[in-house]
Amino acid sequence: MKEPEKTGVTLDPENWDELRAQGHRMLDDMIDYLAKVRERPVWRPIPQDVRDRFRAKLPRAGTDLSGVYEEFAHYVVPYAAGNVHPGFMGWVHGGGTPVGMLAEMLAAGLNANLGGRDHMPVEVERQIVEWARQMFEFPEGATGLFVTGTSLANFIAILVARTAALGRKVRVDGVRSEGAKLRAYTSAAAHRCIPLAFELCGLGTSALHMIPTDDHSRIDLVKLQRAIEEDRAEGLEPFLVIGTAGTVDAGAIDDLEALAAISRREGLRFHIDGAFGALAVLSPELKPLVKGIEKADSIAFDFHKWGQVPYDAGFLLVRDGELHRETFVTPAAYLRPGAKGLAAGAPWFSDYGPDLSRGFRALKTWFTLKTFGTDRMGAVMARTCALARHLEERVRAEPKLELLAPAQLNIVCFRYGADDAVNAKIVVDLHESGIAAPSTTTIRGKLAIRAAFVNHRTQICDVDKLVDAVLKLGEAAENPAP
Repeated sequence: MKEPEKTGVTLDPENWDELRAQGHRMLDDMIDYLAKVRERPVWRPIPQDVRDRFRAKLPRAGTDLSGVYEEFAHYVVPYAAGNVHPGFMGWVHGGGTPVGMLAEMLAAGLNANLGGRDHMPVEVERQIVEWARQMFEFPEGATGLFVTGTSLANFIAILVARTAALGRKVRVDGVRSEGAKLRAYTSAAAHRCIPLAFELCGLGTSALHMIPTDDHSRIDLVKLQRAIEEDRAEGLEPFLVIGTAGTVDAGAIDDLEALAAISRREGLRFHIDGAFGALAVLSPELKPLVKGIEKADSIAFDFHKWGQVPYDAGFLLVRDGELHRETFVTPAAYLRPGAKGLAAGAPWFSDYGPDLSRGFRALKTWFTLKTFGTDRMGAVMARTCALARHLEERVRAEPKLELLAPAQLNIVCFRYGADDAVNAKIVVDLHESGIAAPSTTTIRGKLAIRAAFVNHRTQICDVDKLVDAVLKLGEAAENPAP
């Protein structure tokens, strides 16, 4: 067979063996990076000279791959956020797995676009949709979609609810005066992406009532019912209740069973922001905490949090698949599905969301679920909650520490017995020490040290290191050396 003519314009390597050797080195290094994670600090500040390296001009000439990799290894890897580290306890970030890393490499090799067409990567995503349907006990005909994260999944769910309330004509006419009467309800502890979604979908934040929370940081059901009744009395049109499974501050879970009952009685759609807490359904120990989630009209959650899939892998599940499709399907001559050939395979995933170009997020999720199984993943989630309870016990046992929000799930908010400035300094010092990386929030007007246990690598010894370091740094902050 005649070799193809070499034109010099391809981006493939001239020597595949050299690329293979370099690729093996890169893979080995990243496996070592994960295997030896405890030998490194959680996080380290970025030196200015390192930051300055990434202010260079646009490269016109290429650089040998080995040189580019050396720059990555020396100037990017050491200054990552650190969420793969067991001492990362700040924001709700998953730790990822070597399995997910390898799957991401395979997905990049295929370079599949999952907007549509008839190819097996689409079938892999359909498999995850079916598994998600089973996880949450949704009926056949439910639809699902991978997106960047729960922020986008919540936005799409609100657009679906808007279509249910106003009909498909809203896609042509906009919300107009009819849409101005719509009202939705969520907790005052809901994530910032919820009001933002109302801005983006044209309803505005005035259409969203943020209902106060009870003593357990859950939406106050009495005040919710009253708000619905008052809005109806004023001629407004309640259309949506948004519950939260795992609030961002304290990990609280709304009474989903009660919210489902209120929504059903009042004729409202019921959506759940379950960014990380929704996956509690995989643990027999935790599943009762999200009772009622199976009654939602839609659920938004992330596989890249408690599910430990590498970023990003957000997901939306919708009970009424036809309504979901009606919200987004847009015929176009250049995207016309066929009965046969590569253009077959309808309906396409681009009919269920705004993206036509979509990466193969499903593969790393499929590898994760297949490799570990939901029983083991559920056990990991239960373990993170046990770590939170251990931290709560340590805090209660230390006279110098104050518990601000007990462990309802996998998050604990506490503080050192001093003012906000001291606690803020403790957190910064913890970060810069590389021992642990909690975050801060405000609970009842007090600045809290917030520890969220999501990483499957975190152990009791890591929790104890956090507590010991807080006590030591707090004492140093209160009694600075002369």
